[in-house]
Amino acid sequence: MNSSISALPLSTLSPANEALTLRLPSSLQLKQQLPLTHTLTQQVAAHREAVRAILNGEDSRLLIVVGPCSIHDPQSALEYAGKLARLAADVSDEMLVVMRAYIEKPRTTVGWKGLAYDPHLDGSDDMVGGLTLSRELMREMLRLGLPIATELLQPMAASYFDDLLSWVAIGARTTESQIHREMASGLSMPVGFKNGTDGGVGVATDAMRSAAHPHRHFGVDSQGHPAIIQTQGNPDTHLVLRGGHRGPNYDVQSVAHLQNDLQKLKIASRIMVDCSHANSGKDPLRQPAVFNEVLEQRLNGNRSLIGMMLESHLFEGCQPLSQSLRYGVSVTDGCLGWEATEQLLRNASLKLRVPEAGI
Repeated sequence: MNSSISALPLSTLSPANEALTLRLPSSLQLKQQLPLTHTLTQQVAAHREAVRAILNGEDSRLLIVVGPCSIHDPQSALEYAGKLARLAADVSDEMLVVMRAYIEKPRTTVGWKGLAYDPHLDGSDDMVGGLTLSRELMREMLRLGLPIATELLQPMAASYFDDLLSWVAIGARTTESQIHREMASGLSMPVGFKNGTDGGVGVATDAMRSAAHPHRHFGVDSQGHPAIIQTQGNPDTHLVLRGGHRGPNYDVQSVAHLQNDLQKLKIASRIMVDCSHANSGKDPLRQPAVFNEVLEQRLNGNRSLIGMMLESHLFEGCQPLSQSLRYGVSVTDGCLGWEATEQLLRNASLKLRVPEAGI
């Protein structure tokens, strides 16, 4: 997976700051280098429609977004994707399983920013190689039949992957950003806005309302030129609860309070629960407990809970970046291991079948 497009050095911005700029390929160039077949394009369109149907209550399945906190190793990511594709087929009557392919990571201060930024994990920041590798990797996942999800952090990077994605997250740190709301308003796939890091949902509901409207905003076209972007508005948004500084927000009382707020704002009550982050107290092994409590709410009739998100990798836990990384272990947030993930989703599938079987 090597890039055939090299970065082109340009002159420094000014002698004062001595900032070196490197020219990236345009998103059109990368898409032409790594195109989607007609079959894969149709597959992405079908997956997006399936997600929309769940959001709109036309499909009774649960939407499950699951996979590594971040992808740092293509080999382990593809091994995970292969396992997930087989599991997704087995539980497809009860769940639409979407693969987390997160190649950008928000940082509170500094740290590794993700595969798209630093694919060699060494601070060299080969972003041309990172963009190319990330697109190649997502395309391989699509070939396995999986819908793909990611968090869009840098708006300029979105157009390199937008044709591959069936679901997108806007993170807790960027949900309040006008730029990300404008971007979301022009995306062709459903978007989940996370509540703020304080646990409040006001910024997310504001974001959903903003993204639903058309916008004109500054941007970059597919050939890499500055442009005025005109969007149509995105009606396919929903809320993602990830807890906050004061603790979890997935319990029955929190969800009921939120549903009441959404009704007052005349926003469709479509809620996904992120079983990680503050909802699990940042303990990856608590994710199943969160998942099962939300599942019980769903089984008890709360159809506003349209899905869950899990951070999961081949093996549980996490590790710091080093010269000797353990295979299949996250280098960012801790993850649930594959065996526990598979057991959790298979058990959930059985529980979801029970009402339909009249048992």
